[in-house]
Amino acid sequence: MKKIRILLIEENRLLREGIISMLKEQKDIKFIAIPEYNKIIVIKIQNLKPNIILLGIGSRCLNNITFVKGTKKDFPEAKIIIMDIAPIQKEINQLVKSGVSGLILKDASFEDFLLTIRKVAAGTNVFPSEQNETLFSKIIEYAVKDGKLDLEEIATITKREHEIIKHISNGLSNKDIGTILNVSNFTVKSHIHNIMYKLELHSRLEVANYSYANY
Repeated sequence: MKKIRILLIEENRLLREGIISMLKEQKDIKFIAIPEYNKIIVIKIQNLKPNIILLGIGSRCLNNITFVKGTKKDFPEAKIIIMDIAPIQKEINQLVKSGVSGLILKDASFEDFLLTIRKVAAGTNVFPSEQNETLFSKIIEYAVKDGKLDLEEIATITKREHEIIKHISNGLSNKDIGTILNVSNFTVKSHIHNIMYKLELHSRLEVANYSYANY
């Protein structure tokens, strides 16, 4: 049996080890765990020639768009699957245009996870239907453009997310926010992903500006 050679790039140690533990039992998968440093990643790709690269979004050590473009240029045979919790639509669109072949939401079932890997390895692009442009999303887009809806009206921001927005506007880091709220850095990052997704923002600076304008 020809195995699918997988290279994993995931900054969160818990997620990294969990993914390896789940997939290493699969007879058709050969797993390679690697650190998240650019130079080492390039060397690993050159030497090991993976079929699939699993890329966790949000790494502090990688510019995702640049990495995907560079990888597809130098190693076009390697297929890239990105993993995220609550992806920002515009970033996903950019990644797809750069050459990403699949998207796995980190709350997907294990069966969906395996199916995506195997389909992409076989040459099929796989993206969750939630990422597809729908009639509803187009209606919302035009309503916002015309000034008939405020983003706040169509994106329900939770009490915790309001707290995090205020902390970001005060210049606090994820670690500082996590300490104040007594939650992990990973949880803070997840909340920030959700905030950006709901409000169609793309950086902490935009979140801070949103806070100044609305609080």
